Amino acid sequence: MSVVIVLEGATPHRFTVAVSPLAELAATLHVLTEHGHHPDHAPWAEQVAGAAPPAFRAGLRRFSPLWTALRWRGFYPGLDGVAAGAGAASGARSPNPARLPLERFAELTAYACASGYRGFDFGRVLHEPGQAIALRHAASGLPEPHIGLAEDLLRDPEALRADLCGFFDLCRSVFFRELWVQTEPSLTRAAHRIRQRLADEGPAAALVSLSPSNARIGDPSPTSSGTAGPMRVVFDKVHHAVITPARTPILLIPTLYGAPHLLVKNEPGLPPVVHFPVAAPEVGVTLARSRMLALTDPRRVRLCRLIARQSMSTADLADRLSMTRPQVSRHLRALRDLGLVRTERNGRFVHYGLDLAAVEHIGRDLATALQY
Repeated sequence: MSVVIVLEGATPHRFTVAVSPLAELAATLHVLTEHGHHPDHAPWAEQVAGAAPPAFRAGLRRFSPLWTALRWRGFYPGLDGVAAGAGAASGARSPNPARLPLERFAELTAYACASGYRGFDFGRVLHEPGQAIALRHAASGLPEPHIGLAEDLLRDPEALRADLCGFFDLCRSVFFRELWVQTEPSLTRAAHRIRQRLADEGPAAALVSLSPSNARIGDPSPTSSGTAGPMRVVFDKVHHAVITPARTPILLIPTLYGAPHLLVKNEPGLPPVVHFPVAAPEVGVTLARSRMLALTDPRRVRLCRLIARQSMSTADLADRLSMTRPQVSRHLRALRDLGLVRTERNGRFVHYGLDLAAVEHIGRDLATALQY
């Protein structure tokens, strides 16, 4: 599965790079709810949650469907239709949930409660019994807060909207006002870098830089006439979407606390959003998987055990493993290409050693890549 951004006719002005406090609030709330996804921020999350008043902890659980699997679209600019396309150097207005029309608030919240868009239409969920039944059915199959939030929405959407705005105010006083002062400069610098790259190198290079390990420039598919198709950037994601910036401008929003996740929001009728981490992971899911597979070969495991203790030459390894030198060379080349083996030249000889740091990180890199 992948998200494909088709770049035909997409000039840099079809991308808006914006810094959004509400989007970063969503990222911090996800960290507070899902400690295991963000080990680097776990001590911070435990400290905030431990010192917070009971009302904050209750709200963190009640509203958690808005920032767990499917990020609520109300966190992102563009709900008023003025999100992108005004120039890559311009910003985008931050949304204000309190001013969202009630029908729109209900629709976006219903999608979050159902944790998806495919097969759902919640545009009239407050008025059409069939849509309400579909929402209850979808939410009931998810963890408990989803059905509770769905029932609150259907029972009294105005009260739910007021409660959510009150929780956001509580977040500001508990932790976010101070955190935003510390975080905004990093996000502003990251946004400036992407704007500069858009202007200097073009959309393809700028998009790939958001996720060097999980994004690539796709091979253009031939058209019916046999000519090469338009350039595409492909993000390795667990859902499929095709986005054409020439028709629908895109918002690019940096996040510090959202790492390692890179989110692509592509709701019907709204500008697409790419919420990208300031520092992208170095190892993507393809490389992490390849490293694991490389170590399932018993001969490579024996080879790695030898060079984990001391660096050795191809000839030494061939003698100890009862293999030919070409066979050893092929295994070493594969491990070196995956970044698991380092080389050192000593006179006429090249000695190979296992990169223990890279091996130690395989599990962590895989966990990070699977979330990206």
